[in-house]
Amino acid sequence: MTDIDKSNLSWDEWDELQNPPPAQTDFDRVVETALSRRGFLGGVLALGSAAAAMGTLGTAANLMSSTSAQAQEAAGSRFAFKPIPVSTDKTIHVPEGYSWKPLAKWGQPLFPGVPDLDHVNGVSLEHSDKVFGENTDGMEMFVIGGHQVIAVNHEYVNTKVNLPKNADGTPTSADDVKILQNMQGVTVMEVAEGENGWEIVLDSPFNRRIHHNTPMKLSGPAAGSDLVKTAADPNGTDCLGTFNNCGAGRTPWGTYLTCEENFNGYFGTPNAEFQMPEDYKRYGIAAETRYAYEKFDERFDVAKNPNEPRRAGYIVEIDPSNASSVPVKRTALGRIKHENAAVVVARDGRVVVYMGDDERGEFLYKYVSNGIYVPGADTSKLLDEGTLFVAKFAEDGSGEWVALTPETTGMKMDEICVFTRQAASKVGATTMDRPEWVAVNPVAIEAYCCLTNNSRRGEIKDGKMRTNAGGEEMTVNAVNPREKNGYGQIVRWYPEVEDHANAKFKWDLFAMAGNPAVHKDSAYAGSANINEGNMFNSPDGMMFDSTGLVWIQTDGDDSNEGDFLGQGNNQMLAGDPVSGRIERFLTGPNGAEVTGLTWSADKRTMFVGIQHPKAPFPDGEDKLPRSTVVAVKRDDNAMIG
Repeated sequence: MTDIDKSNLSWDEWDELQNPPPAQTDFDRVVETALSRRGFLGGVLALGSAAAAMGTLGTAANLMSSTSAQAQEAAGSRFAFKPIPVSTDKTIHVPEGYSWKPLAKWGQPLFPGVPDLDHVNGVSLEHSDKVFGENTDGMEMFVIGGHQVIAVNHEYVNTKVNLPKNADGTPTSADDVKILQNMQGVTVMEVAEGENGWEIVLDSPFNRRIHHNTPMKLSGPAAGSDLVKTAADPNGTDCLGTFNNCGAGRTPWGTYLTCEENFNGYFGTPNAEFQMPEDYKRYGIAAETRYAYEKFDERFDVAKNPNEPRRAGYIVEIDPSNASSVPVKRTALGRIKHENAAVVVARDGRVVVYMGDDERGEFLYKYVSNGIYVPGADTSKLLDEGTLFVAKFAEDGSGEWVALTPETTGMKMDEICVFTRQAASKVGATTMDRPEWVAVNPVAIEAYCCLTNNSRRGEIKDGKMRTNAGGEEMTVNAVNPREKNGYGQIVRWYPEVEDHANAKFKWDLFAMAGNPAVHKDSAYAGSANINEGNMFNSPDGMMFDSTGLVWIQTDGDDSNEGDFLGQGNNQMLAGDPVSGRIERFLTGPNGAEVTGLTWSADKRTMFVGIQHPKAPFPDGEDKLPRSTVVAVKRDDNAMIG
């Protein structure tokens, strides 16, 4: 590890160094068995929501042949843009008739009198909590008393650009650490459209930065538990900061849900004698950290504060309408590497939250509240009192949500909420290929999850098959059609009796990403709705618009070489759940992930996140690359979402 430059590693690569990921997952075996029995296109792959209506998981071929010409024409009309080709350059491309403009860039002021980013010296400590943070990710738009307010995540920082005076970006002081801490978390900002397009409203009372030192509350079954008590917080109810904020969500009552993902990389210790608690391994907590916080801020030294990492890894609820409100960590939703939170109201009014745990060999979850949502009524307990479930997929296209309770796991409720991965393992949940964003269709009773990739399947270490962090072996089946799955897929499920609170579901695959320009076999070329004109790899972000189109954002290999030849930079595509058609809408600059998506109140502007560009985007040559939220509009000002 000492010979590896870790400053620019992705969090996935960081976790691979700390704990080698599994070679194959249970979900892979489910898929491969179904595929080998029925044929690649004749089993679990189903184009369009019509598969559910047919009463079985229809085949892609049958669905296509049974679709009328009129239906195909209608499906085609849903895409109000001409698909664009791939790109490999340093900027953004959108379809003809559309345009884009930066809205918020890393280091851009959020308040009056604050200077913009200094491209030589970075952002000063004084202003580091008063500017737009780095590496934008999930976001949501809220309309509050006629004001449009965006809450947006800042997942992590690139130390070399945040600390340019330090040769390798490593913090050398408490002030350096404070800058890094302030540049992450969440921005809440009012935006408005004027003569110059969309801009941040600098004097808005809604504007605030939430970072690694912001006071927060713990709620739910783990609040007050001995597992989360520290010397600074002997009651186990008050904590500081939110970490590695990846995807997001919104509640029906108008609050923002920010999701703590790779929190493990912030906690460690220089104390070589400290014996790491057993539960640390499952979450990837090790002595070495990404940012060396523990050397200058003892809160992050696990030898001194072993419970501190157990106070991270949650979904945090934020009220964007009140800049003085205290964010709340909702422990009932579990402690995992949360990718995002997809919230929907079930038929009986209960609140359902779907969540993915973004690591190879981990699980897909669902929370169902005990109480029902009533507009205008008290909502404070809806995300505290309920049941957490984990998914089990069967090869026949059925599935079930298994409750994580003291009866099913043999664990206490606070233990289930703090050691959620261990609880899921106890009930035999289906291990998955990095479950990332979940999205719920607003016009059909179905949900989707991006399973982004699994590049390590089939790998042997020390004569044994790789395991997940819980020690669950992932054996390889010789007939597995997607060994070394570098492309990823999107799984879809249909709750029984059209009720998201139901414990049973049917499932299929909406798309298997692939490269038909390189591979001619169906396994690696991708599913029938993937072609040389729309191919992509590593689906990650995913959001539905109000019309029922699903927007897919990628965070994959943009080398444009080998297995990824012809796929270009990361991108955003639109998918039609009815026809299965997928078309490319936007391409990002080289080195960037396209992530985070929301719309203006009138649906005439789409806000898209561009994270960690390597190119000098968007300010041009000789400038620091800046993660940016851009505003995309149709030139005729028509609706686009």
